Amino acid sequence: MDKILSLLPGYNCGGCGFKQCRDFAAQIVDAKSLMSCPFLEREMFRQNMEQLKELVVKEKKEDQIMGIIDGVRADFSLGPLQNECSCREDIHPLDVSLEIEIGDILRYRPLGCPITHFAQVIDKSRGVYTVHIVGPLHRFGKEAFFVKDVGLCLIIAFEGLVVNGNVPSVCQTVKFLPKHCMMQKVHSGIVVSVEGRRLRIESIDLKV
Repeated sequence: MDKILSLLPGYNCGGCGFKQCRDFAAQIVDAKSLMSCPFLEREMFRQNMEQLKELVVKEKKEDQIMGIIDGVRADFSLGPLQNECSCREDIHPLDVSLEIEIGDILRYRPLGCPITHFAQVIDKSRGVYTVHIVGPLHRFGKEAFFVKDVGLCLIIAFEGLVVNGNVPSVCQTVKFLPKHCMMQKVHSGIVVSVEGRRLRIESIDLKV
């Protein structure tokens, strides 16, 4: 903010629609918004304008949410609901003969993902299990936890809170980065419900 203010004319003229240059600086989001200042395009402020454009582009780039593995840009990050350890995932094991109960720790691999997941079942309904990702508990000396191997699973939905980025609309196709994803891989899906910053996303696709 101080850097931007030092490059603005500082006349507090109100020509941009704001009472003070500080208020104008607070709403600058891109190079286009700089054009609201009637003085920045004058020759005496031409260098200031170029520096301001560089600042805005740099800040915008640093704010982007990028997948580490694929370099794909996400619309937002999806974090856990309040007092929960990870986003909720709805999964469906391909082996329908398995007996799975609430509280079980599952070891599985999502179809299309090379990483083995460890999750705890918090709800179930007609072969679909809602889980929290809990990590490989057996590697941390917690042998008391019995892990059920369930093999390949379809990922049906994610549910969580938008942590970074704007809240999308229902029916919008989005690219998102689950905060707990070990690969930091961007996922895509369709938003089916929005309550404040809480989203449910279905039709999950890892091939983004």
